Amino acid sequence: LNTLVKGTLVEGNIKAESDIRIDGTIKGTLECGAKVIIGPTGFVNGEIKCANAVIEGKFDGNLMVKETLSLKETAVINGDASYDKLIVQQGAVINAAIKRNTGATNGNKNVKVSKEVVKKTNGKVTA
Repeated sequence: LNTLVKGTLVEGNIKAESDIRIDGTIKGTLECGAKVIIGPTGFVNGEIKCANAVIEGKFDGNLMVKETLSLKETAVINGDASYDKLIVQQGAVINAAIKRNTGATNGNKNVKVSKEVVKKTNGKVTA
């Protein structure tokens, strides 16, 4: 597991084959062949391409997840996101255009979700 601790700022491009946890800040591009975890104090501004993602902190930009995207109750995402499976806990703030990856069983649907939608549905968002 790679870790970027709170108080650390990285600007530029990062490539990792194994899981990476971000509790600091990344401004740039992150490519990960495994799971990306943005901790509660973590912030990423840029682009992420990964297999799986768990967001507890803040993300601004373009998020491309091949498999499962999990948004915890403290997550705040702004921008665009794509996924195969989506898990949203109540309290997550989504100000993004999110879509299911091409080839998914229900087709490729675009969904715009706001904070109010997550609260009204008790964290259940379906696409």
